[in-house]
Amino acid sequence: MIRDRGTIKWTAMMLPEHVKMLREHQDGLDYGRKPELDEQKYEEFNETICVAMEENQTLKFTYFEKGRSAEIKGQVHYVDEFKKELRVMDEADKMHILKVTEIMNIDYA
Repeated sequence: MIRDRGTIKWTAMMLPEHVKMLREHQDGLDYGRKPELDEQKYEEFNETICVAMEENQTLKFTYFEKGRSAEIKGQVHYVDEFKKELRVMDEADKMHILKVTEIMNIDYA
């Protein structure tokens, strides 16, 4: 009968020095930090989104995704206030869901 100890047998393989080096390596990776936005910037976003939805204009969103900034152009299809999300339709009619907290900038395209 084989009695496997699972992950217990591997825990002794990591020396404290190795764990410290791995943590320092992870901290040293440049993932980029999302800039903190103030309440005034969110008010500007709200005004821009409302005008664009009313006039059916295309917006360019710069948002933070996986440690990097990304851009998407599209029209705001729906604003979900409970989940704090925007549903954006791009030029290829593909739906994208953007978290409001991840958006860094909104401009007219």
